[in-house]
Amino acid sequence: MSAQLKKEFLELRKKYLNGTASPAEIQLLEQYYALFSEEENATDQLTQQEIADLEECLEKGIQRRITARQKPVVPFYKKSYVRAASVIIFALSAVLFIKSRQNGQQAPEHITTAYDIHPGGNKAILTLSNGSKLTLNDSKNGFLATQSGSVVVKNDSILSYQRTGNTSERINYNTITTPKGGQYQLVLADGTRVWLNAASSLKFPTVFNGRDRSVELTGEAYFEVAKNKAKPFNVKTATQTVQVLGTHFDINSYEDEAGVKTTLLEGSVKIKSVAGSVTISPGQQAILSGSQLLVNKDLDTDEVVAWKNGMFQFNEGDIQTIMHQIERWYDIDVVFKGSIPNYTYHGKISRNVNVTQVLKILELSGINFTIEGRKIIVGA
Repeated sequence: MSAQLKKEFLELRKKYLNGTASPAEIQLLEQYYALFSEEENATDQLTQQEIADLEECLEKGIQRRITARQKPVVPFYKKSYVRAASVIIFALSAVLFIKSRQNGQQAPEHITTAYDIHPGGNKAILTLSNGSKLTLNDSKNGFLATQSGSVVVKNDSILSYQRTGNTSERINYNTITTPKGGQYQLVLADGTRVWLNAASSLKFPTVFNGRDRSVELTGEAYFEVAKNKAKPFNVKTATQTVQVLGTHFDINSYEDEAGVKTTLLEGSVKIKSVAGSVTISPGQQAILSGSQLLVNKDLDTDEVVAWKNGMFQFNEGDIQTIMHQIERWYDIDVVFKGSIPNYTYHGKISRNVNVTQVLKILELSGINFTIEGRKIIVGA
C-alpha cells in the first residue's frame, strides 16, 4: 500500500466511523477493502491499531446497515438496504484475511464446530481407454501413459495430451473426474484448454481425427477452445450441445442447479437442445431450464468464472446458491433447518481459506452455522 493510498484510506475510515461519509466515499472505502483481500501485502504499512480500527469500522457499518434493513421502509428501498448490508458483510472478508495472515487460521467465535475444514485443491482421477485409473494428485510430474495418437504428460496441476503424429490410429476416449473438493486443468490434443471445477467430469478423445471435436461434460468447466474452422468443437451435456469454432466459455451443468448455464466470454457459441437453439454473444448467458431456453444479457461474467480464478463471487446470490458452491468445494454436506432469511449477498471471498473463515462472513447477516464432522447445518 502506497503512502498516498494509506492516507486516503485513513481519511475515508474516519468519515465512515463518524457518519459523515457520502455514498460515493463509502463505495470507495469498500473498494479498498476488496484491495486488501486481493493483495497479499496491502496492509503491511498499517499498524495493529489501524487494523483494529478497520475491523471496528466494518463491524459498525454492518450493524448500522442491518439495523436500517430491519426498520419498516418503503418497498422500493427495501432491496437497496439489503444490498448495502450484504456488500459490507462480504467486505469484512478483508479483515478475516488480514487476521489469518498474521495469526494463522482460527475458528470463528460464534460458529459451533469441533474442527475446521480445509479448502479443496488440485485433485482428479484419469480413467484411460482400457479402464485403468490414475490418481493425478498422487502421480509424479512427467510422462504418465501412451494413448492412441497421444502421450499423456502431467505438469503440476495440468494434464496435457501431446500428439504423436500418427493420425491413422483408432480413436480412444479418456475421462478426467474431479471429486468434491477437487479441480484440475487439462490441455486436449488440439490445444484446447479446460478448467474442470469440483464434482465434474469430462470425457474426451485422445486425438481428434474426425470431422469435428466432441467432448462430454458433467458438472462445470471453463473452455478456451483452439481455433479450427474445419473442425467445430462440441461440448455435450445430458440436455444440450454447445457448438463452437474457437472461443472462451463456461458451462455449468450441475444437477442441483436451476438449469444448465452456458456463459460466453469471447467468440460465439450455438446452443442446441430439445427446447430449441440459440446463438449467444460475449457477455451473454444461455439458460436451459426444462423446456425453456432463455438468454440472459445482463450478467457479470467475472462472477461466473470466479471459481477458475480462485474466488467465490456473488451478485445477488442467495444462501442456497452460496452453500451449493461451498458444499462442492469443501467436500461437505449442507443441511438447512428452520426458517432461513431471504437475503442476497454481494462480493467475493477467496476459495483458499478454511471453511470457518467463509462462514463467519456469512454469519454476520444473522444466519447461524454448526459444523458436525463434514456436515454444515444452516440455521436453527
